[in-house]
Amino acid sequence: MSGVDRRTVIKGAAAAAAAAQFSWALSRTAAAADGDDTELHWLEGSAPGVHAGATWGVPWKRGTYRPDQSFRLTTAAGDDVPLQTWVTGQWPDGSVKWTAHAIAPGAPKASAYRLTAGTPAAPEQRVTVTSNAGRVEVSTGVITAVFGAKGSDTVIRSIRRGSSETARDGRLVLLRQKSVREGSAAETFTGRIEKIAVEQDGPVRAVIRVEGRHRHGSRDLLPFVLRFAFFAGAESFRLTHTFVWDGKQEPGSDDGDFLRGLGVRFTVPLSDQPYDRHIRFADSDGGLFSEAVQGITGLRRDPGQAVRNAQIAGEKLPDTSTWDTRVSSRLAYIPQWGDFTLTQPTADGYLVRKRTKAGHGWIQAAAGRRAGGFGYVGGASGGLSFGLRDFWQRHPTQLDVRGAAGDAAETTVWLYSPEAPPLDLRFYHDGLGQDTYDKQLEGLEITYEDYEPGFGTPYGIARTSELTFWAAEKTPSAAVLAAQAAATATPPLLTAAPERLHLAGVFGDWAPVDRSSKARATIEDHLDDLFAYYVDQREQHRWYGFLDYGDVQHTYDNDRHVWRYDVGGYAWDNSELGTDLWIWYHFLRTGSAEVFRFAEALTRHTGEVDVYHLGKWAGLGTRHGVQHYADSAKQVRISTAANRRFYYFLTGDERTGDLLRELGDVELTFLEVDPQRKVRTDGYTPGDRHSLSVGFGTDWGGLSAAWLTEWERNGPGAEKAKTKLVNSLRTIAAQPNGFFTGTGLLDADTGKFAITTDTAVNVSHLSAVFGLVETNSEIVSLLGDEEPEFRTAWLNYAQYYNATAAQQKQLTGSTWKSALPAAHSRITAYAAFHKDDATLATRAWNEFFTGSDTYFPSNDWSPVTIKTPAVLRTTEEIPWISTNSSAQWALAAIQNLALVGDRIPS
Repeated sequence: MSGVDRRTVIKGAAAAAAAAQFSWALSRTAAAADGDDTELHWLEGSAPGVHAGATWGVPWKRGTYRPDQSFRLTTAAGDDVPLQTWVTGQWPDGSVKWTAHAIAPGAPKASAYRLTAGTPAAPEQRVTVTSNAGRVEVSTGVITAVFGAKGSDTVIRSIRRGSSETARDGRLVLLRQKSVREGSAAETFTGRIEKIAVEQDGPVRAVIRVEGRHRHGSRDLLPFVLRFAFFAGAESFRLTHTFVWDGKQEPGSDDGDFLRGLGVRFTVPLSDQPYDRHIRFADSDGGLFSEAVQGITGLRRDPGQAVRNAQIAGEKLPDTSTWDTRVSSRLAYIPQWGDFTLTQPTADGYLVRKRTKAGHGWIQAAAGRRAGGFGYVGGASGGLSFGLRDFWQRHPTQLDVRGAAGDAAETTVWLYSPEAPPLDLRFYHDGLGQDTYDKQLEGLEITYEDYEPGFGTPYGIARTSELTFWAAEKTPSAAVLAAQAAATATPPLLTAAPERLHLAGVFGDWAPVDRSSKARATIEDHLDDLFAYYVDQREQHRWYGFLDYGDVQHTYDNDRHVWRYDVGGYAWDNSELGTDLWIWYHFLRTGSAEVFRFAEALTRHTGEVDVYHLGKWAGLGTRHGVQHYADSAKQVRISTAANRRFYYFLTGDERTGDLLRELGDVELTFLEVDPQRKVRTDGYTPGDRHSLSVGFGTDWGGLSAAWLTEWERNGPGAEKAKTKLVNSLRTIAAQPNGFFTGTGLLDADTGKFAITTDTAVNVSHLSAVFGLVETNSEIVSLLGDEEPEFRTAWLNYAQYYNATAAQQKQLTGSTWKSALPAAHSRITAYAAFHKDDATLATRAWNEFFTGSDTYFPSNDWSPVTIKTPAVLRTTEEIPWISTNSSAQWALAAIQNLALVGDRIPS
C-alpha cells in the first residue's frame, strides 16, 4: 500500500474514532466541556463481537476529582455498565490525574460509552477471590480457577465450569538444550511457584500474580512473572506471561543454555465420543481449520446428512442408532486423529500436521501464510480455547494438541517453537581485536558500534507475551471461535478522543490534528506519510521475530536497498532519538488504532528486550545495534520511563507498571557503569554514591522521568521520588550556567547535584533528544510556580541552544555549534510560547524548515521502486529517510504545531 493510500487509512480510522466519540455531542453538558465527563469509544471503531474483558485509562484535569471518587459508566441508551476503577496517577495537589477502569465481557454492548462521576453498577455475577493458607481460588460466577500453592509445579490446578472440569494442570514448560551441536538432547524444565499474590479482587476484575522459576532437578532457569486477569461473569481469562533471560551462552562456545522451547500447557479432560471431539485452528484472516478427532464425512458410506451436518457444525451427533448401519457398525475402522500441530516458523508460512498417535507418521493437513495463534480442543461436553497474541509476528511459534483420542488432551501454546533451531543469543563476532578503549573508539568510527568485551550479553533481558483462554461448555460455533480468535489477536480497548485527552493537560506539548491551513495540512500529511512508511517498511523487510517484533531499524543502506541490519550501530533502533515518543504522540494526536497498535508493540519490545531486568545493569537499556543487547553503551536514555508512561496510563497495564517501578532508583546503576568511561579525561571513576557523574541531558532526562513517574503513580506519598526530583532540578538551576553546565556530581540519596564554581560550558546535541524536552515540559507545568529558577534555567536552554554565537556568549560567556537545528526548533518554539515572543516563533519555524536535519519542504517524499532481480523482492524506498531524523523531525513538527502553530508561515 502506498504512503498516500495508507495515510488515507490512518486519517479515516481517526475520523471514524472521532465520529464515534462525538456522536453525543449535542447532549454534552457544560461539565463535560470542563473535562469531568468523558465519552469513550472502541479503539478499532466498533463494538467487538466477543472479548475477554477490557481495561483502559482516562486522564483528568488537575483538581477535578479526589482519589476516593467513584465513577459510573453508561451506554448511549442510558444503560448502566458494571465498572471497576482504580487510581493510577495523581497531580501534585493530590487530585486524580489518571484512572484505570475495567469492564467484563458481558457488559452491555455499545459503540460508545459515557464515563461520569457517580456510583458504578454492580455486576450480576461478581468475580470473587478466596485466599486461605496459600491456596487461591477465583470464581467469575461462570468458571472457577484453583491455583497451585508455593512450591508447586502446577500453576493452575483446575478450571471448572459449573460441576465440570474444563482444564487442569496448567503449567509452564521450558526446553533447554545444553549445546547447539547437532544431536544434543533437550531437558524439560517446569515452572515452579515461588510467590503468589492477589493484586485485585473484584468486583469486575481480579488479578492474580504468580512469580517463580523454571526448574529441572536442582537447576533453576528463566525467572517468570505471570498475571492472570479474571472478569465478572466471564468464561475466559487472560494471562500476561513474562520471563527474564538468565541463561549462560559464551561467545565462541557451542555449550551453554540454549532455549529450545517455551510454552504454557493445560490438560483438557475429554469424555465425548471421538466423533464428537473437535480441533480448531485459526488463520489470521479469519478462517478456521476445523476437524473432528474421528471424521465421519467423506467416507465410502454415508452416515446421513444430519449426522454430517452436525459434525461440521461441531454439534453433538445424533445417536448412532439413527445412522446408516454401514457406517455405525464400522466405526472401529475409522482412524482417530489424536495429535495436531500448527507451526509458524517464519512470518510467511505455517503448516498444520496431524497423526493418529505417537509412533505413527504425521500427515500434512493444511498450510497457510499467517496463523491467528488461536486453537480449540473439546467436544459436546466442553472444551478449551487458547490463543497467543502476535503469533506470526513473533515467530517461531507453535500450537500443539496431543492425545485428543484418549481420556484427556494436552494443549501447549508455544511462545518459542520446539521445532525451531535453538535460540542462539551469543554475541555475533569475536571482538575483532578491540581490547582497549582506543581500539573500541576506532571501531565506533567505522561501524558505529560501541563494542566492549563482556558487554554484549543478553543476561537480564525479558519478553512479555499475552495469552487468552476460554472454558467452553460445548464446542463453540465457527462464528464464536472466529470472534475469540480476533479478540486474542487484538484485545479490544476503550479510549477517549484526542480532544478529550488533550483537555486533561497530560503528556506535555501536543495538540490534536489540525488541518485548518494549507501549511498545517501539509505538515500533517507528511506526519501521516512518515508513520505509514515505517509500517510498510516493517512488512517489506520483515521486522518480525521472537525478540525483534516491535522494534524498527535505524539507518538505510542505499546501495543494497535494505536497512543496515548487519552493520554495527546502524541496525535495530532501540528507541534511539525518541522513536517511542514520536509514535505515541502521533497516536495521541490522531486517535488511530493502527498507530496505537504499532506503539503498543514498540513498547512491549523496547521496555523488555532492550532493557536489563536482572544483574548489575538492571534498569539500564542498550544502545542501538545488530543485536538488541550487543552494544556496550548501557544507558538510562534507553530504559527511560518517558517511553513507557504512555502505555501504562492509557491501558493500566500492570506489567508496564513493573517496568516503571524498576526505575525508581535507577541512579544507582551509575555506581556500576560510567556512560562516559571511554572518553573521560578528568580522572573520574564511579564508586561513590554521593558523587556520581551524571549528565544534565540524556542521563538526568532518564532519571527525572523515572522520579516524576514514580511520584505521579504514588501521589503525595512518594516523597522519596519527589524529593530527589525537586532537589536535582533546583541544583541544576543553581549551576553557574544552568543546563549549559552540562554535567554534575549527584548524591544518589538526596538527588542533589554539587554546585560547581567552574563556568565552563558543556553542550551536547544529544542532551534534549531522548525525552528531556518532553519531561521538562511536564515538570515546568507541574512545578513551575514553585520552582521559578528551574523554569528560567530550562527556558534559557530552550531559547539559546539554537541562538546566534553572540547571543550564546552574552548568556554564558561561551559559544557552541547547535547540531540538529530542526530537531531543536521545538525548544525554540517552547521558549517562544512561554515568553509570548513572536520573533522566537518565527525563528523556530525557520529552524524547522531550513535546518540541515529537516525533512521539509525541500525533500522529495515520493517512494522509489526497486525491482527484482536487483533486490530480493520489489521494494519501495525513500532513500533519505533515517530513523533518528524521522523521530526528531516528527517530534519537532508535533510540538511546533502545538506551541506556535498559529504563527506558521504560509
